[in-house]
Amino acid sequence: MEPSGSVATQPRPPPPLVMVNAINKRFGGVRALRDVNLEVRAGEVHALLGENGAGKSTLIKILSGVHAYDGGAIEIAGQPVAFDSPAKSREAGIAVVYQDLSLVESLSVADNLLLGREPLGRFGFVRKRELMAQASAFLTQLGIPLDIKAPVGSLPFAYRQMTEIAKALMGEVRLLILDEPTSSLTSDEVRILFDAIGKVTRRGVGVIYVTHRLNEVFEISQRVTVLRDGANAGTFVTADTDMRRLVNAIVGSDRLAPATVRAEAQTTRSIDPSPVLSLSNVSNDRLREVDLSVLRGEIHGLAGLIGSGRTEILETVFGLRPVESGTFEIDGRRWLPKSPADAIDHGIALVPEDRHVQGLVLDHSIERNVTLSRLPYFSRWGWMQQGAAVRRAETAIGKLAVKAQGASSLVRTLSGGNQQKVVFGKWNDPRPRVLLLDEPTVGVDVGAREEIYGVIRHAVRDGTGVLVVSSDLVELIELCDRISVIIDGRVVRTLVRGEIDDAEELHHLLQLLQASGQSASKDALQELPA
Repeated sequence: MEPSGSVATQPRPPPPLVMVNAINKRFGGVRALRDVNLEVRAGEVHALLGENGAGKSTLIKILSGVHAYDGGAIEIAGQPVAFDSPAKSREAGIAVVYQDLSLVESLSVADNLLLGREPLGRFGFVRKRELMAQASAFLTQLGIPLDIKAPVGSLPFAYRQMTEIAKALMGEVRLLILDEPTSSLTSDEVRILFDAIGKVTRRGVGVIYVTHRLNEVFEISQRVTVLRDGANAGTFVTADTDMRRLVNAIVGSDRLAPATVRAEAQTTRSIDPSPVLSLSNVSNDRLREVDLSVLRGEIHGLAGLIGSGRTEILETVFGLRPVESGTFEIDGRRWLPKSPADAIDHGIALVPEDRHVQGLVLDHSIERNVTLSRLPYFSRWGWMQQGAAVRRAETAIGKLAVKAQGASSLVRTLSGGNQQKVVFGKWNDPRPRVLLLDEPTVGVDVGAREEIYGVIRHAVRDGTGVLVVSSDLVELIELCDRISVIIDGRVVRTLVRGEIDDAEELHHLLQLLQASGQSASKDALQELPA
């Protein structure tokens, strides 16, 4: 009984499971995160949204111990933590499932689930029967239908992904981070995954759910945090918000593609109605009867969610993926892309999404990088024509306004935007017939982005046809004359300039088409209202 005159004190609520306070992170001259805050509660599914380059992956890698942060603080259950390795993060109960899986494909599902924590006998031998029993019981508990004896390498990708998720959940997990977990799952497999997430959250596990599919956000999450340009753009209670507010937070109300910008882009150049590149019924392991054309002097955008097949179209045209059926034409002549070298010989150039791995040799000079794709032009009788190579690099530096001391500067020393300009510089001369761009402005600042847009527009004014993949819907609206929507490896709709007014409208159309894509035919998808 309380003493007379005293006030009963309410118990203090427990601290959040994870608290991220004012986290900052720089990569060279690029500020990837700016005072980012995030709170995740025990038993909560907290969706993390944002365009590519918004800072989601950087934040995940900080929580998982891959990256150190430059400022701010992280708390787990009210206790400050600092991870200097993924092992330390895992010890704190944080498990991450990335899009790139980390399984041993020659081992069985059960062996992968208990890899590094196998039950051992007296002489250090694995107790195989006990291992299989533990794996089977755990999968039954989660309701995940996997054959524990099957080699992981023999499974379809969706089931390998489910194995990775189950592996992450084994052990003392307090926070589970899922990065685009449904990008390769069917609707039935998505339902199995959501049921498993529900079971682990009922045990008090917190989940950070990263996705571009907003319909999933409303189905599974309790709260949503949006990042834009490395900073917080809002945190919402899912039940109290709607798709339009989330889209506005993702793309930014200050980043509309104004009609004056689109009109200026139309009036400063003309488009030749004849296709420079045509694909007809092209299919392979990722594409299904793709029909697509790029006109001379046109910027043609490819819109779709991660895993939709956008990048695979570029890779197929560039000869990186084999063609199973269908036809290609370059300037009206039949052609089949056999290899990147063959594509380059036919005037096709590629600016890949990951410039560090696929587009540049960071420890080489600008001059070497710019000439790398055109070595036959600078070789005579087996000898490199160094003077011509340097002149080409210096011309590219001047034309693209690359901020560097000279052609001998190492690419590693340049900012992200200037590195991307060097990738463009590889294809500056001779002018390509077709320029394939995969996320051309990801990870670059606003100023460099506008300069890159100028480079793209200059190329089409010279007659190049551009095929561009971008997750930045504002970018597609600003740049493109036509936009094709890609769902499950096929073109389901092509929109001409003016049919879509802004990024919000395009985002809504993508979500509508994606939601219908599992069951609708190509013809039915074409008939859906925009």
